[in-house]
Amino acid sequence: MDNICHTLVGAAVGEAGLKRRTRYGNATLMLSANIPDLDVLVFLTDVSPVSFRRGWTHGLPAQLLLPVAVALLFWIAGRFRPVRDERDPPLHAGWLLLLSYIGVYSHVLLDLLNTYGVRLLAPLEWRWFYGDAMFIVDPWLWLVLGTGVWLSRRQKRRVPAGGALAFATCYVVAMVLSARVARTTVADLWRATRGTEPRALMVGPVPISPFTREVIVDGGDHYERGTFSWLSDGLTFDPERIPKNAGRPEAAAAREQSQDIREFLVWARFPFWIIEHRPDGTHVIVADMRFADAATADGARFVARTVLPR
Repeated sequence: MDNICHTLVGAAVGEAGLKRRTRYGNATLMLSANIPDLDVLVFLTDVSPVSFRRGWTHGLPAQLLLPVAVALLFWIAGRFRPVRDERDPPLHAGWLLLLSYIGVYSHVLLDLLNTYGVRLLAPLEWRWFYGDAMFIVDPWLWLVLGTGVWLSRRQKRRVPAGGALAFATCYVVAMVLSARVARTTVADLWRATRGTEPRALMVGPVPISPFTREVIVDGGDHYERGTFSWLSDGLTFDPERIPKNAGRPEAAAAREQSQDIREFLVWARFPFWIIEHRPDGTHVIVADMRFADAATADGARFVARTVLPR
C-alpha cells in the first residue's frame, strides 16, 4: 500500500490506546509502519528499482530486525532527551519493541494485499507473493482511518480510532474474500468458454470501485484483458489480444545483452515484448500487463528497453 495508508494505520493503532503504553508510542508506530520502505533509497543508485523493491527490507530478516532497530532508536532518544510533559507515559523498552513489531508487520501484510507483490521470504527465497485484493492506493482506507484518527485526537477518546480500525479490518477481509471468489469465478468461466486451463491469472483491484476487478489471463502465446463486475455484466474481455512475443529471437538477444531487462524480468509477472525495427537498430521493450494501459511502450508505466545493433 501507499505510505499515507501505512502512516494512518500506525496513527490509528496509537490513537486506539497503544500510544499511551510508552513514551514515543505514536511515533514508534508510525515510523515502524513505514520503515520497510527504506528500500526506496534504491532510486538513488543504478540498481533496477522494480527488481530490488519489496525484497530485502520486507523479507524474514527485515521483519525480525527492523522492529528492533526502531525500538532501539526511540529508546536511545528517550534516554538522552528530557521529558517535556509530565503527563507523558514513562519510556518502556518492551512496549517500544512490541509497537515496532506491530507497525512493521502491518506494513508487510498491507503490501501483500495488492498486485505489485512482496517477497515475504527474502533472502531465503525470492518468490513473489500476491494478494490481488486491494488497490495500492485506496481512498476508502484513507477516509475511514483518517476520520478515526482526527476524531480521536479532537475528542481525546479511543473509540473513534478503534472503530475505524475495526471497520477497515472488515473492509480488508471483505476485499480478500471477494478477490478469492472472483478469481475462482473467472477461472471457471475461462475453462467453460475456452476449454483450456489459464496458464496464469490475475483478478486484481481497480481504483475507487471495490465491486469491479481487472482481469488478466495468460492464454499461452498472448494475454487477454477483461473486467469482472459484481454489479453488472459479470466477466467481459477486451477484443484485443496482446501477443507476448517472448519466443522472438530479438527478445532472447535482448535478455542476453541488457542487465536492465534481466532485472525487470525478475519482477515482471505478465511480461510482453514490443519489437520495433528502426534505422538505428532494433528497439526491444519489455513491459508488464499489470501496469500497461495498452500494448505500446507509451501505455506502460514500467518498462525496460534496449537497442540491438542492426
